[in-house]
Amino acid sequence: MSLIKKAALFGVAAATAVVGTFATATPAAAAAYNGACGDGYGVVNQRTISGKGTVYLTYNSGNGYNCVVTIRDNPGASLPMFAGIARESDSAWAATDQGDYTTYAGPVYRHAPGECVTWGGAIDGDYNGGNNTNCG
Repeated sequence: MSLIKKAALFGVAAATAVVGTFATATPAAAAAYNGACGDGYGVVNQRTISGKGTVYLTYNSGNGYNCVVTIRDNPGASLPMFAGIARESDSAWAATDQGDYTTYAGPVYRHAPGECVTWGGAIDGDYNGGNNTNCG
């Protein structure tokens, strides 16, 4: 399933953002991974979200799980946030965390050794992520 179809599963605002421009530049004050996924997880990919924060894909080689967490650059008043992950073989997001948060959304986990994952995050309607990446 395409990233746009998957994004539609969590809201029109995020789906609209997927069709728009993906932010790739890292802002000077980018959020740092906060360790929310737990021990043994290391960052394997990340994408900025329109200067609002960063979504991180992490992996634990000891247990074969990927984890996604979306972290705001500037924590503050609650904003709608999202973190999601799916294996390439999934037909929809396999694990999501969506709600109004002050600092971060997630962590969400998916066992996917040897498979590609689709992963992403949103902050206040702006989305970024990867479609079938980090295979293996």
